[in-house]
Amino acid sequence: MLSELQTVSASLRAADEALALMAKMYPICRSITGEGVRRTLDLVEQVTPLERTEIPTGSAAFDWEIPREWNIRDAYIADLEGRRLVDFRQHNLHVVSYSVPVNRTMTLDELQPHLHSLPDQPDWIPYRTSYYNENWGFCLRHKDREALAAGPFRVVVDSDLAAGHLTYAESVVQGSTDGEAIVYTHTCHPSLANDNLTGIAVAAVLASALRHDRPRLTWRFIFGPGTIGSLAWLSRNEDRLQRLQAGLVLGLLGDAGPVTYKRSRRGDTLTDRAAAYVLAHDSHRGVLTDFEPYGYDERQFCSPGFDLPIGRITRSSNAGYPEYHTSADDLSLIKRESLAGSIRAVASVMSVIDVNRRVVNLSPKGEPQLGKRGLYGKVGGAGPRALEQALLWVLNLADGSQDLLAMAERSKIPLDLIEQAAHALENAALLKSMACGPGTSNQSLAINPKASTCRS
Repeated sequence: MLSELQTVSASLRAADEALALMAKMYPICRSITGEGVRRTLDLVEQVTPLERTEIPTGSAAFDWEIPREWNIRDAYIADLEGRRLVDFRQHNLHVVSYSVPVNRTMTLDELQPHLHSLPDQPDWIPYRTSYYNENWGFCLRHKDREALAAGPFRVVVDSDLAAGHLTYAESVVQGSTDGEAIVYTHTCHPSLANDNLTGIAVAAVLASALRHDRPRLTWRFIFGPGTIGSLAWLSRNEDRLQRLQAGLVLGLLGDAGPVTYKRSRRGDTLTDRAAAYVLAHDSHRGVLTDFEPYGYDERQFCSPGFDLPIGRITRSSNAGYPEYHTSADDLSLIKRESLAGSIRAVASVMSVIDVNRRVVNLSPKGEPQLGKRGLYGKVGGAGPRALEQALLWVLNLADGSQDLLAMAERSKIPLDLIEQAAHALENAALLKSMACGPGTSNQSLAINPKASTCRS
């Protein structure tokens, strides 16, 4: 349950589950398409049920097109005696992702334009891609590059680039209302632990935990490749976006950096407010940053044609830690306590989003008599207790224009107590949750935080 994951002990157990899943996923060579993605989803499906979608090569996704599917079996640079000097089987970062097939004998001078290394980090292998430009290449430690002789070398990339499919998957937890929220995490990176096995694993354990709740919103956890995956999902789910009230993009959740929330394009959506509330009111004490059209898939969800209420949670930002996109981003980089803290933070933001709603007072002319309904203390004169004070605040502010989160912010009463009061008042037939009026557009929901929580 999400409420349990907000505790230290439960989040540490969830972190252990996430780490075990990451250890299984780490050796797999993933890219934006291919069997590596499917094998990864097979492992995720051991944690939470998935519904998979396969989109054929050549299919449109707005201005983009689903590329050919890439699969690789082997790749190496060897001397003429057969000794492998660069070996894909030793580390899958050694090959530029989406490298076309190669089988040639080359000198070092001929090979150099296809080699990538990091002079400033001579012991690390860089991660490089060539998704939409047919090419090939090898990545290697700079010290190994400098040790290469003049050649000649046997250069082999045993790969396929052919018509196939792009694969994404969804784990859907049904809510009690018609509102929806999404969690998106990218699945396209090979053996990189923080970026982004942490995002995949945290999304999986959260989806599993949420199945033990009865959320208000339907939560849709989407596992897909970066950029082309979110574009493919959006292009096939535009009719669903009217119901979308909030969402998060997850990644980079296991390093030592602070929990960092990147606001949506609008900056004042329910997701933005929920994240700001969580990071200000508990032990996370994280960092809030403004939107910019660079990063992960939040930039697709927040493109002007959608302008969705979706932000991003990471620890360090993309390119914000030295090991980013290198072989040093391995399982040893991941800190159990950081991963557990990320799980607590994301679970807390999701909980705020899910309980939040607009309500209206059904007895607004003066205070309704709470005592005869068992909602107020029997002995007066001592001042209101915490729950009684929450009841009064909710009744006074429930004119239909404010949601529970706004009430908590104004009253300085914790949201969980405000929600408890609202629930008690609803059970006493003094309060009613509001539904969105007909014709409310998704863009108006994103712009107006009061409207973005109005579904009952």
